[in-house]
Amino acid sequence: MDFNGVVIDDEPIQMRAYQELLAAENIALTDEQYYDCLGMDDKAFVAAAYERVGRTPEPNKILELTQRKTEKWRDLMADGIPLFENVENFIRKMASEFSLGIVSMSGRPEIEFILERTGLTDCFDIIVSAEDVSNCKPDPECYRLGFRNLDLARTSQGHLPMIHSECVVIEDSPPGVQSAVAADLPVLGVTNTVDADRLREAGATWIARDLNDWFPDSVRRAFA
Repeated sequence: MDFNGVVIDDEPIQMRAYQELLAAENIALTDEQYYDCLGMDDKAFVAAAYERVGRTPEPNKILELTQRKTEKWRDLMADGIPLFENVENFIRKMASEFSLGIVSMSGRPEIEFILERTGLTDCFDIIVSAEDVSNCKPDPECYRLGFRNLDLARTSQGHLPMIHSECVVIEDSPPGVQSAVAADLPVLGVTNTVDADRLREAGATWIARDLNDWFPDSVRRAFA
């Protein structure tokens, strides 16, 4: 599962934090520009913002801004964790029968913070975060690593090795779908961020408007 836009409804919060921080650097960030960068990690996102205005950030500026964004994001989370409605129930249903992993371009501290606060940590066998890869989505590196790590976790528990068609990716953005497809993994797209047509165009096999409508047997039948 992707994280932002699938588990947690925080894209507007991330955007607001970056809009404030970049405005202080005299860099405007529109909603459209933010959503055009879905799939990037924080470092790539800030670098792209500077590149759009033809500027080169000072040494350590990217690290400074990404750290400040995480601090501001945590402050905004104090008002409550905006999990998507019913996604906790979906995760627990799936974890009862499948091995689950998270593959996200968010930093590991942010992912772990949310999972700990919501009591979902034990539902996931592996996490692949921005720190684990060199390339952002739509590059397939993250999902290739996620597949390998989840397979290792399963075989260490006595399961047979997986094949790619048995590992379903859940994504909300076209770059994420493209990343999974390039890693030879089937995709269930969820329309939390973009519409169904854009997810299908990117390569999603099935579309969900509400993940909680799906059950383990639904996944088995759809991706058999």
